[in-house]
Amino acid sequence: MEIPLSGFEEFIEPKILKRGLSYFKQGFVNEPSEMSPGVYEFIVEGSEDYTVELTIKNNLIQDQICDCPYDFGPVCKHMAAAIFYLQQDTLELGNQKKKKRGTRKKSVKRQVEDILNTVTHDELKQFIEDVINSDKQFRNFFLATFSHYSDAHSKEFYQSQIRSILNLASGRDGFISWSDMSFVVAGIEPFFDHTAKYLENKNYRNAIFICMSLIEEVTGAFQYADDSSGDLGGIIYRCMETLSDIARQDIPDEIRTELLDYCISTYKGRVFAGWDWHTDILYIAKDLLKNETEGDRLLNCLENTQSDYEQEQAQFVVLDVLKRFKDEREVELFIEQNMSNPRIRRIEIEQAINKENYSRAIKLSKEGIKNDEKEKPGLAKEWYDWLLKVAQAQNDKQKIIEYARYLLIDNFRHEQDYYQILKSNIAESDWHLFVEGLLGDIEASSNWMNKVLIRQIYIQEEWWERLFELLKSDISLDRLEREEEYLLNDYREEFVQLYSKEISIFLADNMGRKYYQDACRYLRRMKKIGGGEQVKTLVKNFREKYSKRKALMDELNKV
Repeated sequence: MEIPLSGFEEFIEPKILKRGLSYFKQGFVNEPSEMSPGVYEFIVEGSEDYTVELTIKNNLIQDQICDCPYDFGPVCKHMAAAIFYLQQDTLELGNQKKKKRGTRKKSVKRQVEDILNTVTHDELKQFIEDVINSDKQFRNFFLATFSHYSDAHSKEFYQSQIRSILNLASGRDGFISWSDMSFVVAGIEPFFDHTAKYLENKNYRNAIFICMSLIEEVTGAFQYADDSSGDLGGIIYRCMETLSDIARQDIPDEIRTELLDYCISTYKGRVFAGWDWHTDILYIAKDLLKNETEGDRLLNCLENTQSDYEQEQAQFVVLDVLKRFKDEREVELFIEQNMSNPRIRRIEIEQAINKENYSRAIKLSKEGIKNDEKEKPGLAKEWYDWLLKVAQAQNDKQKIIEYARYLLIDNFRHEQDYYQILKSNIAESDWHLFVEGLLGDIEASSNWMNKVLIRQIYIQEEWWERLFELLKSDISLDRLEREEEYLLNDYREEFVQLYSKEISIFLADNMGRKYYQDACRYLRRMKKIGGGEQVKTLVKNFREKYSKRKALMDELNKV
């Protein structure tokens, strides 16, 4: 969470601000140390002493860390107290109370650094050995951090280390909170470093063990973690990408077979069922295949899929296996039997066009439309787009106009610029009449995008009067701002009046500093386009009408 130093109060909960200010005024904040350019470390005293670290650049707090256990938001009272310390002159707070202190207390980080610079190698080694013998979690963390110094580990070994990190993060309540996720990421990052080193040394087995272990343990952690940051998912996808890269390399056959066995067994056992990587692992298995026997093993485990999505993914893998190890007749039969799979249909249409087999491409596209137009209308539009591509390849202007017109009017996802396609295929003398008919059909359609499409046509044709009428029929502040670049030269005075009316309505309907800031931004736009006098009148009226809205008064001062 980035926080501007000027106006930081708007980003912190009022009760946290109040407690932080109290801590500052009582003199609980020690003078900070600048650890590196822009990085400040504070000791904030209280029932216990906590270390706060603020990273500041361009008058913006880019990162804030406190080692207190607060877990209900991004900023605690100790951080707030430290920020008040930095801003005490700007806020005219006066100096904080001077407390009688002995020698200034060092931060935990400084204390550790001083000890490490003093303790002997033998003392440190003995300490680590003692802690390892008495603390299982530390032992696992230590082994995970330095596991790359050993070349012979089992998958179970890595699972134990990863589980230890997750257990440490979950704490007493057994749940990994959003704020604890940084500890998980920091603890797991060394495993990726080790993986890179193992791959560099062609130690594929250990790299694979790490990825397998991470995928399994992190998948389990989704049940007791807040992954709104996406960190756990990111860990799994990094592992899947690594395994995929390994599968495409020339690895020893014994290791290749082990990885293939793992992919097949986890899919058959539905170890990751419900997650994307349940089917993603099939693509890794596919790349590992070397012969027909292995291909048959994979095909056999794909017979009982349990959802449409899973079936579509599995069918695509099956097709690839058949193309590699089976005869052409079997491949063609499978394609015809599974053409309802959009990925298979898409590939077959594209291949037909590339081979100039346009009749097959048209047949497959029309069958796709018939199959999907009721249940999957968005997908049916894609098959229409393929018909358009065929017509373009054949230079069939009549079909190009038919399909482009249909796709322009009734398609929220534009694969091509259908408007320009139409314009380049219709005679200039016929264009105006064609566009008027097009607009009539768009207005009559029930497409929720029809006003957006009409607006785009008015802009393309530079029909500014009609664009202004469209704006007035569905007006808002953001639409006014959006249309300025097209209409301001011709309708400057009208824009000032419309801004004045809409800003007044906006403030009548909304309260809160964010809304006040938005309203004042539009007042500044009014001023910029020549409505300075009207802005003065509005500000005067707002001050009288909303005199008790302190935040609004503050924002009006900035206009």
